[in-house]
Amino acid sequence: MSRKTVFAELPQPEHIDFGALARDWIDGRTDLIVVLGPTASGKTRYAVSLAEEINAAVALGYFEGCPFRMTETPLITGAEIISADSRQVYRGMDIGTGKDLAEYGDIPYHLIDIAEAGSQYNVYQFQQDFIKAYADIRSRHAVPILCGGTGMYINSVVCGYDFRSKTPLSELRENNIREGLPQKPFIIGTLVSRDVRNERIDRRLDARLEEGMIEEIAGLLKKGVPAETLISYGLEYKFVTLHLMGELSREEMRDKLATAIHQFAKRQMTWFRGMERSGTRIHWIEV
Repeated sequence: MSRKTVFAELPQPEHIDFGALARDWIDGRTDLIVVLGPTASGKTRYAVSLAEEINAAVALGYFEGCPFRMTETPLITGAEIISADSRQVYRGMDIGTGKDLAEYGDIPYHLIDIAEAGSQYNVYQFQQDFIKAYADIRSRHAVPILCGGTGMYINSVVCGYDFRSKTPLSELRENNIREGLPQKPFIIGTLVSRDVRNERIDRRLDARLEEGMIEEIAGLLKKGVPAETLISYGLEYKFVTLHLMGELSREEMRDKLATAIHQFAKRQMTWFRGMERSGTRIHWIEV
């Protein structure tokens, strides 16, 4: 008797009312916009388009009944993006992490290329760097948009985990340990079906191999980044390094890597749905 694989049902998509979101920001009901989603779900593109929409509205000074200039000091001066990607922090790891910096256009971005390849950057460092970037952006009356797919990084911001006291996530809301962190994030999740997501992953992987991902990782090895460190970064850096070490053929590397990224995207979605079960509200949209 064969078993049929049953996949978890996707959440119902919503429509984001930009005017209402802008009013919530001005009135203080929202103090951070978060765009999260699994890999290849279009979250970076959506975050950039949202930032561009905010900038366009600021240029007009008005959006759907929501004035941005009610005093001499503008209430909103624009939008900037803070990356929540555990590997895009590393310099020189561009193709493999899918930085696609050109996608940001004129939108300022933060927490990309802030650590040396070969070093170990962790979630505690991210939380501290986020606090600094967040304060900097808000000091200029700009709207910070946190965008990424690293669940632990996002949780460290929206749940406010206190690494000094190691407070369990389940106790955070009671104890309200959130010094320097946003209190009222508005979280948007980007939806994509499993089949479309996997198709995008495969197409993007082949494109990155053509763009020189193997050569990029070979260059990191040549610069002295240890193979075991690259392997510890996972996914592209793990399987391409194993290929360069002669442990996998190019075809084996490509196929194993594609499967690993499919599985990774599934785990990301499981993490985000777990956030919802823990009480975090995510507004899911179709990009």
